[in-house]
Amino acid sequence: MNARLHIRKINAVSLLLFIMFLCDDTASSQCSGIASSPGAASSCASHAIPDEKVTAIDPQHQYSLADLIDIAERNNPQTRIAWEHAKQRANQLGIEKSEYYPLLAGAALFADQRFIDPFPEPLAPRGYTMVELPLIEPQVSLQYLLLDFGRKARVDAARAQALASGAQFIKANQDIAYAVSGDYYALVTAQERLQAAKDTLKTAQTTQDAAEARLANGRATMPDVLNARAETAQATFDLEAADGDEKIARVTLAEAIGVEPSPDISIDAKRNAPLPTALTFPIDQLISRAMADRPDLMAQMFEIRRADDEIRSAKSAYLPRIALSGKVAQTSGWPSTDQAQGQLGHANETTWSAALSVEWTIFDGGSRKNRKALAESEKREAADELRDKRDQAQRQVWSSYIAFRTALRQEEAAIALLSAANTSYSASLDAYKYGVKNLVDVVTAERQLALARLSSVSARSRVFTEAVRLESVTGNLLRSLPPATTTQDKDGGK
Repeated sequence: MNARLHIRKINAVSLLLFIMFLCDDTASSQCSGIASSPGAASSCASHAIPDEKVTAIDPQHQYSLADLIDIAERNNPQTRIAWEHAKQRANQLGIEKSEYYPLLAGAALFADQRFIDPFPEPLAPRGYTMVELPLIEPQVSLQYLLLDFGRKARVDAARAQALASGAQFIKANQDIAYAVSGDYYALVTAQERLQAAKDTLKTAQTTQDAAEARLANGRATMPDVLNARAETAQATFDLEAADGDEKIARVTLAEAIGVEPSPDISIDAKRNAPLPTALTFPIDQLISRAMADRPDLMAQMFEIRRADDEIRSAKSAYLPRIALSGKVAQTSGWPSTDQAQGQLGHANETTWSAALSVEWTIFDGGSRKNRKALAESEKREAADELRDKRDQAQRQVWSSYIAFRTALRQEEAAIALLSAANTSYSASLDAYKYGVKNLVDVVTAERQLALARLSSVSARSRVFTEAVRLESVTGNLLRSLPPATTTQDKDGGK
């Protein structure tokens, strides 16, 4: 089997499939289907409620990468926390908006009073009268803030916070998608290393069979056979280690998607998957995409906007507030007195009151001054954090760009290495059978072949992993923007 065909047998999901699950139509859980912008994410989170039931894994079902990310978005605590946080900020925005509307309240009073009413002694021998007053008074009251120079600023600050939470919600989903993708490809790599270990064991057994055959014909020594058996035993040991690593990779993947850690999970890794072969955009365009599309940078910019609005709100505290209040009621009472000289009349009248108040704080002990200074400090802090995050984003894009190109070159080198190792081992084994070379040469070629197999597995998986990472650092995970890399199919087409 030549190197190219051997590499083609590696289980991996094509980048085309990966980009498909990044698009909105595939991964639709946790509002990600419409959460393409912070505003959409905030709006969706404000209305939707996370599922209470945790998804169970079916051991008989083979899960694709898109399936696993969909489950992770529903189950992973980090995405659920980000969802609730976005919902809380959206609700807080609704609370601030309610200040725009008047407060209308209804109340009803049912009372029965008995009180002393002072009265001149010539008219009331005791100098007072006793009055009983049953009373019924339904009323409607109105309070309306007519002018508050800081009201709009508070609403704008709450809106900026809601948008920032929406961006963080998208970022949380992207982080989970990236983590699951990494663990998925780690499992793919572990599975292929397990297969490579099996192939290495077969190679060692072939070498051992050749040594024993030469011993039986009197053309080899017992130390040669023992050396070959030792290599077979080492290959068996490596196979068991690879089998354990594969099971651990299953447990790690199950934990990443938020289900009970277990090796029972099974993945659907596609064979002969097309490999990413080149970058779609130059480095400057990738950096520009990251600056424009990364949700963590969006969230930080909204934090700066919120700080600006907080400064406006703090300044408005120096200005007056004008409010309108009013009340209308229907008052019904049946007063009665213990004096026989006269009777009190029944009342059933409409009553009302209205007031316009102006409030202006003259002195507050420095509260407004300190609040304004606090808001200005928060703005400077947010601006410095944005600059730091932009530098980090640019560094991450550069690192991912270089790592992807390196992975492509390593994959090409791994193909050549595997082809050469295959040829070297076959030639050494044939030469040993004919007595031209000794067993040490065969064992050396065998070890080189084993290393080449592992290198080919790691190199191909790394290409996929670095392609995913490049989409992550440019903010394109779970979005439908053009992918950062191109994929070549089995026929050589793009």
